[in-house]
Amino acid sequence: MNIVIIATVASSFLGFRADLIKSLLKQKHTVYAFTSEYSEDQLRLIESSGAIPVTYKLSRGGINPLADIKATYELSKKIKDIAPNMVFSYFSKPVIFGTLAAKLARVPKITGMLEGLGYTFTEQPNQINKKTQIIKKAQVLLYKIALPQLDKIIFLNPDDPYDLLDKYNIKVKRVEVLGGIGLNLEEYPYSNTYPSTPTFIFVARLLAEKGIHDYLAAAKIVKRNYPKTKFIVLGTIDKEALGALTPAELKEFTKQNIVEYPGHVDNVSEWIASSSVFVLPSYYREGVPRSTQEAMAMGRAVITTDVPGCRETVVDGVNGFLVEKWNPQALAEKMIYFIENPDQIKIMGDESYKIAQEKFDADKVNKRLINMLGL
Repeated sequence: MNIVIIATVASSFLGFRADLIKSLLKQKHTVYAFTSEYSEDQLRLIESSGAIPVTYKLSRGGINPLADIKATYELSKKIKDIAPNMVFSYFSKPVIFGTLAAKLARVPKITGMLEGLGYTFTEQPNQINKKTQIIKKAQVLLYKIALPQLDKIIFLNPDDPYDLLDKYNIKVKRVEVLGGIGLNLEEYPYSNTYPSTPTFIFVARLLAEKGIHDYLAAAKIVKRNYPKTKFIVLGTIDKEALGALTPAELKEFTKQNIVEYPGHVDNVSEWIASSSVFVLPSYYREGVPRSTQEAMAMGRAVITTDVPGCRETVVDGVNGFLVEKWNPQALAEKMIYFIENPDQIKIMGDESYKIAQEKFDADKVNKRLINMLGL
């Protein structure tokens, strides 16, 4: 069977889809990996994974309807040349335009997967700006055109279908909830050694919606009474994003010895292993955050927000805590709980490990996904 998988960035095939491609090849399917953002090295790596890389044009952030119509037509021609039995697209724009292109190419089976609703659907503590409101309206309109053409739409968490399909009255043929995209658990080995000093770690891009400001504010509160506590920040600074942490702000927090920021690191799992508790106070419309799954696989308790996606990773009081978004005080209180009850670090960490084995093992997730794809 010929299967076309449509994404944007080539790195997503290598980082998040390698195990799925392996499983499909094992079933003797031919896999075509469509990418619109790539380097020659990445194309070679996709090829060495056994998939056939195909490049196409699509502006990930652009909102030029004429350019998108032209790109959709060009994409449909490339799909038609392959004559696949199925097209499977993921990420917002590929789900919209990949679906329409597959329909134009008369592909018999078309499935899409939305891994979270993204920035435009993220509730903000202050009013959402006009540009984001316009983009959201355009996105909803395009979803209303494209999603009914799918044979099936897959979401990662149960909140997204309600907040997109039900809220905006978008009719679809069939909905499935996958529950996370899965991890190769061997890459995130369980670790039952913990630092003698309580150490909290934040791993994400340093964006407001990922909760970096709340993490820093909570660290400041905790440090007043527990000055020896360590707070680590791993992630890149995004100078373009609205409300992102600035280099000057970060420098101030490190100068005051509130957080440690080692800069860019390639060994994230080693940093997680040398921490006590993983913290992600995100209010971004996550699918199911991967960084939290990685920390859970390594046996780390989690403090995260009670919002769509994040809440799928924590059973409150069992493997960590769910806190209200935009509430550094509540976050600090849960951090203090672990400082004052250090035995819970391992107890809850072990529960995280069990949940990760059950819910986030790539082998199990890919079996579920392949089953949903009807292959």
